[in-house]
Amino acid sequence: MDGIIVINKEKDYTSHDVVAIVKKTLNEKVGHTGTLDPNATGVLPLLVGKGTKLSKYLIEHDKTYKATLKLGISTDTGDITGEVLEREEVEENKITEDLIKTALQSFKR
Repeated sequence: MDGIIVINKEKDYTSHDVVAIVKKTLNEKVGHTGTLDPNATGVLPLLVGKGTKLSKYLIEHDKTYKATLKLGISTDTGDITGEVLEREEVEENKITEDLIKTALQSFKR
């Protein structure tokens, strides 16, 4: 089998977990074009067999992410799985589109 398989990755699986499952199931060489955090769900394209040679063409493309945020807490891991270190009241009327865009820019490489 050669080509691309699009997987809807579930929460609590790493990209490596999914690759291992598919590799064992198909008994073929399998790779992916980007890592999804275990907390993330969504599309994980897998390259199978000779399809793995397509990686260099797919890996550099822009990706789109959709996130749900919980404002007003700080955790020791920087995500929802961590121990809460701080809580702060968030006044909804002080959250502006510009403030959100500025904060999101800090995550770009």
